[in-house]
Amino acid sequence: MHVTTDANADAPWLIAGLGNPGPEYAMNRHNVGFMVADLLAQRIGGKFKRAAKAQAQVVEGRIGAPGPASRRVILVKPMSYMNVSGGPVTALRDFYKVPTGHIVAVHDELDIDYGALRLKLGGGDNGHNGLKSMTKAMGPDYHRVRFGIGRPPGRMQVADFVLKDFASAERKELDYFVDRAADAVEALIIEGLERAQSTYNS
Repeated sequence: MHVTTDANADAPWLIAGLGNPGPEYAMNRHNVGFMVADLLAQRIGGKFKRAAKAQAQVVEGRIGAPGPASRRVILVKPMSYMNVSGGPVTALRDFYKVPTGHIVAVHDELDIDYGALRLKLGGGDNGHNGLKSMTKAMGPDYHRVRFGIGRPPGRMQVADFVLKDFASAERKELDYFVDRAADAVEALIIEGLERAQSTYNS
């Protein structure tokens, strides 16, 4: 496996799964970032705990095989609601001394077909309130793992669509797609953006 190297190679990575707190939002399309973060926490054998320094839940651990490929990660679920995600993420970035280029936002994306992934560094927010808040707080130069949810059917408003649960037909494949998104986050951190894009971008 190729291992990425950069000037901040020893710095931790902060993976922010974006969503809204509370059981009523748990299966919403807008909460797919939380779903991916939960799976990554399972993989590293950790449980989310309330952060002392921010309105968020965090898990610390390592991704990758033991040795030089291993990377220290902080998984974050902001508990501030989506449209003010930037505050908790920035507070934790500062506390853990994470370079902005080692921050990954995992979020739902309307302009990509359901289940498809796109990985990128920087760029606009495309109307996504979580990204808008993060960019306002720290600038745009963080990674994004964009999880496609498709466009609303008919005349349904975007706000209604993203705050609805995945449809029953979508749920049949949801676990597979969340698993693949978690794989993509790991590949981004261990192998670097270009290799992860070549494997997972669709």
